[in-house]
Amino acid sequence: MGEPEDDPVRRAAQYRVDREADRERSEQGLPAPAPREDDDEEPPRPRYTPVPGDRQRFIDTVIDQAVRRGEFDDLPLAGKPIPGISGTHDPDWWLKSLVEREQITGVLPSAQLRAESRAMHATLDREPTEARVREILEEFNARMVDARRQLRGGPPVVTPTRDVEAEVAAWRERRAAAGLPVPGGAPGAGAASRSDGGAAAPEARSRRRWWRRA
Repeated sequence: MGEPEDDPVRRAAQYRVDREADRERSEQGLPAPAPREDDDEEPPRPRYTPVPGDRQRFIDTVIDQAVRRGEFDDLPLAGKPIPGISGTHDPDWWLKSLVEREQITGVLPSAQLRAESRAMHATLDREPTEARVREILEEFNARMVDARRQLRGGPPVVTPTRDVEAEVAAWRERRAAAGLPVPGGAPGAGAASRSDGGAAAPEARSRRRWWRRA
């Protein structure tokens, strides 16, 4: 069986030959060939109908070219199982993968910041150093300001920012009340207060004895 007259491979090869011939004529200064008189009278060529194997051959060719270019080298999942394949079809697989990939919590910034603000004292009380307390407060205030600047839908962010110095002072007071070491406190302050109380005790007892003698 002969090749179809409108074979795309044949037409591409003829196009390259014609271009090469035009280039050679241009380099040699030869005039372009005159069009044939019977061009207008040429009967229309039959339309080429692709066969079922053409699409598969085209796909294979594109893949082979990409492999030669190295576009499939060092892929993140090379030699590993494809994640998310469990044998059952999940219609929301793309949504779940998006949430996992972008680390979306599903909570609006205003609600998340309010929850963090309510639990701020408990969060700070778990930190043993003042530097870490300041870091948490400054990071919270920065996220609060950034959330107020976002031009997104949803409820406005009305949670106030935190006064870093006031929160640090309150954190120190809570640690002292709980009997925990307070960073930067005067060493031996508790012992000094106990020693002052011990020195004052004999004086109080002597005064009580004096009143009894009277």
